[in-house]
Amino acid sequence: MLDLLLADGGGTSTSLSDQLPVTRQAVAKHLAVLDRAGLVHSAPSGRERRYTVDESQLARAINQLTDVTEAWDRRLQRIKRIAEAIQKTRDN
Repeated sequence: MLDLLLADGGGTSTSLSDQLPVTRQAVAKHLAVLDRAGLVHSAPSGRERRYTVDESQLARAINQLTDVTEAWDRRLQRIKRIAEAIQKTRDN
């Protein structure tokens, strides 16, 4: 949904649901969550609301997710090394 909003410069729940395999109501609920998270902003557009991506907030979220990903990668590498050491001990 964010990709569509970025590609099109914004959209309404109706215009987005025309491009997605979900109902307009599902799109509207998803947009409301993104709005509460600060990732999109909305403004009245006729009978609907037009949503646009807050690119600075999206960049901030991406940075945070990158940090979390890197932390988990380090943890999983430690677990892998421990498991390999245990396996090596068992093999000897």
